[in-house]
Amino acid sequence: MGTFSACSSVELGRRGYDCFTAARKTFCATSEVVRRFSVSCRNFKADNGGDSKAGEEGGGVAVSSKEGSEGSIMKVLNVAEKNDAAKRIANLLADGGVQTRNTFSVYNKIYEFQYPFRNQQCQMTMTSVSGHLLGHEFDARFRKWHSCDPVELFDAPVVKNCREDNMKNIQQTLEQQAAYHQVLIIWTDCDREGENIGYEVISVCQRINPRLQVLRAKFSEMTKSAVTRAMNTLVQPDKRVSDAVDVRSELDLRIGAAFTRFQTLRLTRKFPSLTDRLISYGSCQFPTLGFVVERYKSILDFIRENFWKIDVSHKVDDFLVNFTWARVRLFDQLAVQTIYEMCLENPTARVVKVQSKPKSKWRPVALDTIEFEKLSSRKLRIGAKEAMKIAEELYTSGLISYPRTETNIFPPGLDLNELVQQQTQSNQWGGFATRLSQQPNGLTPRNGKKSDQAHPPIHPTKFDNLSNKSDKHKRIYELIVRHFLACCSKDAIGKETVVDIEIAGEKFVTNGLTIIERNYLEVYIYDKWSDKELPDFNEGETFRPTKIEMNEGQTSPPNLLTEADLIALMEKHGIGTDATHAEHIETIKSRQYVGLQGIHFVPGKLGMGLVEGYDAMGFEMSKPRLRAELEADLQRICEGRKDPSVVLREQVLNYKRVFIQAMDQVVRLDEALARLLNEDGPAAPPPRNPGPGPANRGRRRDDDDDDDDNDGGGNDNNRAAPSVRPLGRSNTSNNSRAPRGRGAGPPSRTQHNPPSTQRQAPNNDAPSDEVLCLCGEAPETRTTRREGPNCGRQFYKCDACGFFQWMDETGSTSNRNHRSFESSGYGTQSFSRANNSVMGPPPPPPPARQQSSNYQRSQANNSSTQQPRTSNEDDAGGVPQCRCSKPAVSYTVRKEGINKGRKFFGCAVPFGAQEERCDFFQWDGDARANPDESDRGNSSFQGHSRGGSGFGNSFSSRGGTRGRGRGAAAGGAKRARRCGICHQEGHTRRNCPLAGVDDEELNEPSYY
Repeated sequence: MGTFSACSSVELGRRGYDCFTAARKTFCATSEVVRRFSVSCRNFKADNGGDSKAGEEGGGVAVSSKEGSEGSIMKVLNVAEKNDAAKRIANLLADGGVQTRNTFSVYNKIYEFQYPFRNQQCQMTMTSVSGHLLGHEFDARFRKWHSCDPVELFDAPVVKNCREDNMKNIQQTLEQQAAYHQVLIIWTDCDREGENIGYEVISVCQRINPRLQVLRAKFSEMTKSAVTRAMNTLVQPDKRVSDAVDVRSELDLRIGAAFTRFQTLRLTRKFPSLTDRLISYGSCQFPTLGFVVERYKSILDFIRENFWKIDVSHKVDDFLVNFTWARVRLFDQLAVQTIYEMCLENPTARVVKVQSKPKSKWRPVALDTIEFEKLSSRKLRIGAKEAMKIAEELYTSGLISYPRTETNIFPPGLDLNELVQQQTQSNQWGGFATRLSQQPNGLTPRNGKKSDQAHPPIHPTKFDNLSNKSDKHKRIYELIVRHFLACCSKDAIGKETVVDIEIAGEKFVTNGLTIIERNYLEVYIYDKWSDKELPDFNEGETFRPTKIEMNEGQTSPPNLLTEADLIALMEKHGIGTDATHAEHIETIKSRQYVGLQGIHFVPGKLGMGLVEGYDAMGFEMSKPRLRAELEADLQRICEGRKDPSVVLREQVLNYKRVFIQAMDQVVRLDEALARLLNEDGPAAPPPRNPGPGPANRGRRRDDDDDDDDNDGGGNDNNRAAPSVRPLGRSNTSNNSRAPRGRGAGPPSRTQHNPPSTQRQAPNNDAPSDEVLCLCGEAPETRTTRREGPNCGRQFYKCDACGFFQWMDETGSTSNRNHRSFESSGYGTQSFSRANNSVMGPPPPPPPARQQSSNYQRSQANNSSTQQPRTSNEDDAGGVPQCRCSKPAVSYTVRKEGINKGRKFFGCAVPFGAQEERCDFFQWDGDARANPDESDRGNSSFQGHSRGGSGFGNSFSSRGGTRGRGRGAAAGGAKRARRCGICHQEGHTRRNCPLAGVDDEELNEPSYY
């Protein structure tokens, strides 16, 4: 050591470590020599009076020299998955008596403390990695994009190396520490990826110290009791689980790299709009994209059908009771009309059955990862990826259990009462927790049926008001706590009353609800269950309903997918795991394969083109079957029922065969994208003659061409999914329509001709802060009336395109050639509309023609007749005809109001013959050629008379067609708003000349 006396402590540290590195290569077979040499290197400070601070600044490890005799104390190296986890575990085990030292990595520290282990006091060293330490990559000959034919990547040599500078620093720290420790304890997360990371640590450490004893700590929460229990029940690491991850990782690299290079090199040369784009492929990405495309196309292919139904309502005192037809609906108008007229002929209703029975609303099942992601997305409007990130931070802080779990069954040994007791401190749910903990029969949570035998369901581990955390952290924590308390509570109990009535032999039913015990609903604010009171009905009682209506509706297609819907489909079909669902969704957003419109996914042009191109080849690349088979094989590897090398070989051969065939039929991919991108670029070079790779994309960490969920935004929060401008729906071929039926048939992908004509952009001369919907028009302004936190809040809404935006969240934008769509997490991001467009939202088709249903009941013969509605303008004088086929008469409004003095046309039949008068109405000067289109309404029977007892004789047509909201008219034009009373354009219900006027007043000539 004397030869180092003239050197600084920093140089001593570096020279000592260099000597140590050289020595371990020479004497690796003699571990005792290596260990003694490493100790001498670490003690250079004591021999030379070096400054520990200087050593730390130099990147080395400053250590205490109080080693004592070498054999007197056991040294145990502990490695966690992240630095935050290492710090917390060390503090929990040491009760705060921890010394901290720097390492070669500035992000990962060493925490030293004393701990009794195996009946003796041990020197514990706790450090960490930063996720995966090693990664699969091709041999250097195959790493460049132009180095080989992409098909060769299926057989190219693959190695697992440490690829990044910081990871190399972490590796250097582990190698140094492993040399003089006797035991290695792995504290990584207890899931597949955590087990694989643990084996990466083991491989690095055992290369230095082959005699190192390895143990595994199993834990599900970072509390003192949990980590202490883990120390007392150490197990062996599971090599089978780690092997499954290695197989998946190598397959993702081979498959993703081959297809990504193939797609990118060809398509970026052929289509100018795709220049400088990374067009990646992944065996999880594509099925996820396929779900979005399939739902979108099923909506386009959906054929709406008209149906008719009969609704009955009855008003008793302050109660309005609505009865539902027992047949629900029929698709035969004539049949419904016949039944309806029978009901009008004999409108007396008889109560045939009144039944009261108990009703329960079930509390939620214990929370697993997938349900947590769906609840965060649906109830909190926080994206799954962001929700999981927040949950992991809460877990690391010791506030909740491990958030990645497939279990929804609480283990018998978990003390639920203690966990509930901790929540009694809350000002929000503390009272409920107190009552829950005092239940005489103890806690009986509602369990599900799944268990991964690794972690319990997600639950809170201690109470904290999170005063130093963000609002989203508080909402996520609140969701987990309320869900846990609700799960441990009791079902809500109520009493349901069901009333069956009969009119002319037709049965109708209504039901009421009285809540007796709210139980879990007191704390679980995410479920609603409301009382629905009914007046008293007695069996055998008869009454005449207030109204009998024949209403027309249409079948409707399914909605576009939300993130929660997409996660549910991925779980159902075995795409990814609970730990990777959010990552796969984020990948297809960052690649611009899909966009978000509101909370719904719409396929991008590029994503649609890729799916249609591979479908045209006859492959199921966007179907979940191939990936689901792989996930099943991986599970068999974990269970020891299948050999990893066999799974790897079979899967590589499957995808290689598909890849070769895809290269031979690549023209189909070109055709699909050319149609969607409106481009037909120059002929692409042969696919097996690769040129230089795509232009520089500003690659980040792991922005490679594999499919490991970290490529392209998976771990980079700075790159958000791009927004894209929606398109209007163009004329499409009907050849791909689904067969006629009650819903959508299977979409015909090979024949479908998707939209390709872009909607005209809004006028750029409009004010910069003008809010425009997806139709390019100003949306309606509405106010929330429903009781709740948003009551009274104003928002913009367009029924034609589905646009929604809160008024107080509207921001001014300087560039109206960009649209805003929500991306990762539901934030709003800006997309260029030039070439990165999504398919336009499937607009509602033109409304089906509704049969005129203005029935008038004749006093003479007590029968129902249908009056034809024709109102063509008179050829001679420009005076319209009413529905009696007579020239309409001009009237003048004399009632005080905004329309006083305004002229309009009405029926020419004298007021004395009210039964013969039609309800024609049209403002004088209205340019509509066919006013009949404006006031088609429901057939409705007014059960009360206008001045006497019994049944009246007026069948009103006021009201809109049920089952059909306002939408775009034929050709995409937006329908103008109409009055809710007279159904005319140009005014609203508030200033309608007929507002507040009953039928008797309307019949008096003095009104006009």
